[in-house]
Amino acid sequence: MVKCSESRLDGIFSALSDPTRRAILARLEKEPRLSISALAQPFAVTLPAVLKHLDILADIGLIRRSKSGRTVWVQIEPGSLKLAMDWLERHRLFWSTSLDRLASYAEAKEREEEGNRK
Repeated sequence: MVKCSESRLDGIFSALSDPTRRAILARLEKEPRLSISALAQPFAVTLPAVLKHLDILADIGLIRRSKSGRTVWVQIEPGSLKLAMDWLERHRLFWSTSLDRLASYAEAKEREEEGNRK
């Protein structure tokens, strides 16, 4: 189970590492349901390149495609970033605590040095 979620987490971060895929997700956040052609329009890449990006996002479960007639619609899969958000939150809490302790230590050392100068 842990191996599966680690693999999924790796896939999510890998998918998010590409600026075009992040832009696709940002666009779907603003316009929740778009056809592939409408989604591809503003990008300076070919339609096949956009389709590859969509495949990567769909394979990891970040988006969902549905077909209505001849039109394929794309939308964000609700809750698909929860695993990554949970991971980031755990690390944010760890680093916040560690950095707070470091700041307290540095402030104490600074006060100590100021006291020694007087």
